Amino acid sequence: MKGERRAEGYAARQPGRKLALALAILVHAVFLGVLVWSVRWQTRPPPPVTAELYAPPVKARVPDPVPKVEPKPEPKAEPKAETAPPPKSVQQEADIALKARQEDEKRQRDKAELDKREREKKAADERRIAEEKRVADEKRKADEKKAAEARERQERETETLRAQADREAAQAAARAKAQAEVDARSAAQADWIRRIQAKIRGNVIVPPDLPGNPEAIFEVIQLPTGEIIDAQLRKSSGVRAYDEAVQRAILKSSPLPRPERAEQFQRALTLRFRPLD
Repeated sequence: MKGERRAEGYAARQPGRKLALALAILVHAVFLGVLVWSVRWQTRPPPPVTAELYAPPVKARVPDPVPKVEPKPEPKAEPKAETAPPPKSVQQEADIALKARQEDEKRQRDKAELDKREREKKAADERRIAEEKRVADEKRKADEKKAAEARERQERETETLRAQADREAAQAAARAKAQAEVDARSAAQADWIRRIQAKIRGNVIVPPDLPGNPEAIFEVIQLPTGEIIDAQLRKSSGVRAYDEAVQRAILKSSPLPRPERAEQFQRALTLRFRPLD
């Protein structure tokens, strides 16, 4: 009891130690309770054994109660009194107004500069678009001009080829016509000569025992009416009797047959005669 009084007096003299002592007792009590509970939990119950024993009852020891420590309330902070801001001086208000005006002027300058850049960009874009359109128009016009020149050149070449083909066709037709006329004249001429020769042969008296088939060539001079003026021997057949017989037949055949067309007439004719023709 004296020790407890001494401890209480000592604790009363030192409140902090009393609180520490109470916390230490509380911690040891909690640790002891945890230890007892863990031992009981890990211990397995032994198998039941039937026995009758008698022992006097033992009074369980009750641990001393742990004193409850009340937490010490913390002192409340007193609210600070709101202090009003000091009044602004005239100079400060002037500085604030100047700063606001400067910021407004800066915003206006920035906006004006931005508007100027946008206008310049828009004008540059319009100039670029106009230049691209001009270049495209010039290229289109140049291409159209080249295409038109190419078409005109092709048309001229086509016309030239067509005209050349027409000329060649006309020339070919003219040549064919001329050749046809020549052929016709030649055929008519040959037919006229054959008719003259046939008439003269009808009047030739071939000498008997004439060897081979000799040829005598005469040049006959006549009038447009077919009257014979002269008959000259140009190549002898080698048989005088045959030559003379042909000459007599030519003179006897006057007038000679006339051509079908007057332009075919020839004053001098070269005539060939063979006895077997």
